[in-house]
Amino acid sequence: MEEITIEHQLEKMREDWDARARENARYYVATGSADWTDEAFFQTGRETVEQYILNDLENICQGRAAKSLRVLEIGCGAGRVTRALADTFGEVHAVDVSGEMIQLARKACADRPNAFLYQNNGKDLDVVPAIPFDFAFSSIVFQHIPSHEVIENYVRETHRLLLPGALFKFQLQGNTSLELKPDDTWVGAAFTEMDAVEMAHRCGFEPRYRHGAGSQYFWLWFFKKPFVLSVR
Repeated sequence: MEEITIEHQLEKMREDWDARARENARYYVATGSADWTDEAFFQTGRETVEQYILNDLENICQGRAAKSLRVLEIGCGAGRVTRALADTFGEVHAVDVSGEMIQLARKACADRPNAFLYQNNGKDLDVVPAIPFDFAFSSIVFQHIPSHEVIENYVRETHRLLLPGALFKFQLQGNTSLELKPDDTWVGAAFTEMDAVEMAHRCGFEPRYRHGAGSQYFWLWFFKKPFVLSVR
């Protein structure tokens, strides 16, 4: 069997998500409907923010005003959640591997000047300005990446951009019974709870909370470790 390289996987992800965006972007972003209206589609983004961010502001804002925070979103798709993030926080920077999706996201966020969209290469965050971020978020994204290595690199890159003490809240595929096909860009690589914890430590995070281990929606709260001054 021919070995699938990371470069091939990244190219396949870009091609597949561009094709999905051209076919029916909103369906592939949120499969609850094949015929979303603007209002209904973007309402699901507001609901995501309500369910996973507004009820967790103590961990996210840590005593600061949400409008003072700069936020990073990984896997923005057609801008469904990005719009709601821009309404909640002071500044949002979002990436996606698909140029087609980024075009749609820019259109969706055209009236939100505090939202910045970038097409990245599917494995790192080099396209994002090297500025400090207060919070990072990703939902229903890593479940589609067929490489543990690529996912871990995203985690490491997020650590690079976050301020000390800041939170990266995101989902992984936790159902390890699924068959991993390295060329599949729909069902991605799965992580056990121990896998996630070990990845956090390798990337410099404290894995403080976890929810949904074993499920498709395995939530992780990774906090970047604060600087510790040594005493001489």
